[in-house]
Amino acid sequence: MRNLKSFMKKTLFVGLLFGGIMNVNAIPQGDNQNMNKKVTQTAGRTVLGQFAPEFAHYNDDVLFGENWNNQDLTLKTRSLITVVALVSSGITDSSLKYHLENAKKNGVTRKEIAAAITHISFYAGWPKAWAAFNLAKEVWTEEKEKTDSELPPELAEYQQGMFFPVGKYNEAYAKYFTKKSYLAPLSTEQVGIFNVTFEPSCRNNWHIHHATKGGGQILIGVAGVGLYKEEGKPIVKILPGDVINIPANVKHWHGAAPDGYFSHLAVEVSGENTSNEWLDAVSDEEYEKELATLNK
Repeated sequence: MRNLKSFMKKTLFVGLLFGGIMNVNAIPQGDNQNMNKKVTQTAGRTVLGQFAPEFAHYNDDVLFGENWNNQDLTLKTRSLITVVALVSSGITDSSLKYHLENAKKNGVTRKEIAAAITHISFYAGWPKAWAAFNLAKEVWTEEKEKTDSELPPELAEYQQGMFFPVGKYNEAYAKYFTKKSYLAPLSTEQVGIFNVTFEPSCRNNWHIHHATKGGGQILIGVAGVGLYKEEGKPIVKILPGDVINIPANVKHWHGAAPDGYFSHLAVEVSGENTSNEWLDAVSDEEYEKELATLNK
């Protein structure tokens, strides 16, 4: 019996990799789905019925027939768990794409999958997240186009090259930016993660993230070319994939280069007695002066 349980644990996970032939008409949508809808699977018998009939049985009848039809979790939740398991294991091939498509059918939105992959990247690894995002972009194309249609044409075109949403005009903090910026909250629980998009030449004011312990901020380049300036240090470029660690109590600013939009993830670092202090704006003269040093 113990050997059977051990075997089941292994085969059940392997079964997750089977793209399979799920009954699409039986897959309900969203969180308020009909829990009585039944998921059926025939991939095991279709592919391995003669070669490995016992495995086919476990895959079709136990993994999908029993586990996926268990009423304790919704199909949407199961889909997210499956995607997380595959990405965490480094499985980013057609198996993952199938389960991403399945997650979309079960009601997972583009915003939700972006937040989920962003969250697990801190635990599973950055390269795995990038690979997962490349596949997710192919699956949520229609939703992306719908979102893009609400943006100005040039910004919508820019959005096509970036998985994370641009978000909405950052009106609440407009007084701290020289031009327009856009904000898309990706995670507001546990770790705050926001995608910030700057118009060409837009930058925020000098500012400081105060904390008596811990604190600060992490910037991760997503698209375009950005700039980061820390008081007393040379200005640096931020390219997609670049990570900028901003310690607490350090005066700095960041924004876009003059020739295009720029986006970065802003990750809040927890600490004690944290607060943000906004200071003077970065003048055009100061901005141009820093650019000149960057190009030398």
